[in-house]
Amino acid sequence: MTEYRLPKAFITTVVGSYPRFPEAQEALEKRRRGLIDERTFREMCKVAIRKVVEDYISAGIDLISDGEQTREDMVVHFTERMNGYKLGDWVRIFDNVYFRKPIVVSKVEYREQMIIEDWEYAQSLSQGRPVKFIITGPYTIVDWSFNLYYRDRRELIIDVAKVLRKEIEEAVKRGAKFVQIDEPALSTRPLPEEAELLKEALKEMLHGLDCKKIVHICFGRIEKIIPYILDYPVDQFDLEFKNSNFRLLPYLKEYGYNKELGFGVVDVHTLRVETVEEIKKAVYELLKLDIIGPEKIYLDPDCGLKRLPREVALEKLRNIAKAAQELRKEYGYE
Repeated sequence: MTEYRLPKAFITTVVGSYPRFPEAQEALEKRRRGLIDERTFREMCKVAIRKVVEDYISAGIDLISDGEQTREDMVVHFTERMNGYKLGDWVRIFDNVYFRKPIVVSKVEYREQMIIEDWEYAQSLSQGRPVKFIITGPYTIVDWSFNLYYRDRRELIIDVAKVLRKEIEEAVKRGAKFVQIDEPALSTRPLPEEAELLKEALKEMLHGLDCKKIVHICFGRIEKIIPYILDYPVDQFDLEFKNSNFRLLPYLKEYGYNKELGFGVVDVHTLRVETVEEIKKAVYELLKLDIIGPEKIYLDPDCGLKRLPREVALEKLRNIAKAAQELRKEYGYE
């Protein structure tokens, strides 16, 4: 298979999740009711993963994902596959969205592979495009769990980080070139000591690995922690911008941002499809800051697309790809 050559600038990508296809929804429901085993569950979900990859390719996205079709949610999927956790009752997150909040009942340890098979299958279908290896980070996993065992929260976060390190290390051995850690919970506690705690966990997970290292943080008061996260051991921050009307842009200038940036240019909480010109205008505003050049800008949605209808998600991605193509021409990268 010929390797897909990523553009030199304005690479297009996704944060992770994609609207769940019926085949994956059926598999999740049957697994939850104990009607199928793990192997059958995985096989049923492959149909959905294939459809996700086909949509990404048809939209023109450069750096893709498996669409997270096997994940009941971004925390439960991982805690179900660790020792030390059990599932609790359903808890309301917002509106009519609920999840089964995990409970820590003993020392957390690695038990089995979590998402490697999904990643490998998506990579086999990607026509050479790199597939991000996307994993929920230890800070968010712990923040969204009940802890009935550990006396020290830091110790629990580091133990979860050690578990995730095993999964990430194996993925990199198998060829993962882009590893993304999702940490949406950090922006809900925008304090220096919390940012430092995540920094320690990231070092535990990512040190010495030969891959592009990314951390995704969205919503909340991200601007309060920017000065405390810029020295994280990552190559790229993937951040939400569109939903907050690009409130973060002046803070990037103020604190001298110079890493790669996953630049959220479409809002995942609205059915309105942003126009190509609207997306380009956002990029012009970023470039005006004169902090990073086109080679360091990755265009993507603010967050995962799973709560949108498929046709809306797909159209948003198409417009991102069209905007990126036009921007490359304008700035001499084609």
